[in-house]
Amino acid sequence: MTITDAAPELSDLLHSLVGSALELEAPRRDFLLALLRTSDEDLLEVVSAAGVVRRRFFANRVKLNYLVNLRSGLCPEDCSYCSQRRGSAADILTYAFVEDHAAFDSIGRGVAAGAKRVCLVASGRGPSAREIERVALIAKTITERFPGVEVCTSLGLLRPGQGEALHDAGVFAYNHNLNTAEERYGDICTTHTYADRVDTVGRATEEGLSPCSGAIFGMGESDEDIVNLALDLRRLRPDSVPVNFLMPFEGTPLAGVWELTPQRCLRILALMRFVFPDAEVRVAAGRELHLRSLQPLALHIANSIFLGDYLTSEGQPSRADLDMIEDSGFVVEGHEPAAGADSHPPVALRRRGPGTEAPPNA
Repeated sequence: MTITDAAPELSDLLHSLVGSALELEAPRRDFLLALLRTSDEDLLEVVSAAGVVRRRFFANRVKLNYLVNLRSGLCPEDCSYCSQRRGSAADILTYAFVEDHAAFDSIGRGVAAGAKRVCLVASGRGPSAREIERVALIAKTITERFPGVEVCTSLGLLRPGQGEALHDAGVFAYNHNLNTAEERYGDICTTHTYADRVDTVGRATEEGLSPCSGAIFGMGESDEDIVNLALDLRRLRPDSVPVNFLMPFEGTPLAGVWELTPQRCLRILALMRFVFPDAEVRVAAGRELHLRSLQPLALHIANSIFLGDYLTSEGQPSRADLDMIEDSGFVVEGHEPAAGADSHPPVALRRRGPGTEAPPNA
């Protein structure tokens, strides 16, 4: 198709994006921009096209990830989106490293619910040598107690040798998100740079860890910013890509920023699937808040979600997530449902409205 200033027809656009993805080729930049600018009326076609790619590489599996916030709050960095940032007035839990027994109780519950990956997170600019030792010990214990469960860590900027120490302890992956486009990184953080984040992703990869790196959307970025970030990220070749949607915590500089719609979120997810066809694309923080009743459609694009709560905010009940996965025709990766389990809810008899003294359900 000849490149012109005019946007391609929807069918041509989606055919090209699907074709490139199935061949593991980089999509055209102008087509990614056109994808973000499709109308809400075309949304189901966009989801369906991304779903073709998702099913080719991941069939009907959904991988569950479980977060454990080992240390919360009191971070010296000034990331504008973060409730744990320096100067944050958000009313969050703050604590030093949790006791091991509390961490393992949480981990056990997540694994029992179906989590295939446990993500150990600690606030701060980067880990000290002592913190690396402590997290390494927790990771080693996880691999011994829960064979087959992947351990991911997210501890901030890495120094040389720290990734190797984590890898030697059994850590599988390291998460460090780029968060937003390089051109506007200074708008959201001044205490470290975009290049610092790129360096940490590269260091984790070089030292044997599976790279996990994604972004946060809804912070005022343009369509061009989204595409620039996605293509930059592709060059780092992450194995998993968390897609976060801004949670505008009161007490942070981005409080009150609400610019996403469920439809916009799904178009962004579709873009990330076309850019990362065979990577784990994960719907992360903010999905309940921004996707709302369209969450099930996200499963037709992404092959992974977080189960349970996030770092400083609550997620929906794990039972609701598991029901959503089953009702959408997917299965939890590595977790077989109990034979003969009855998941049908009881019929709720009406006890309000006409014929009663209780107000109607309206």
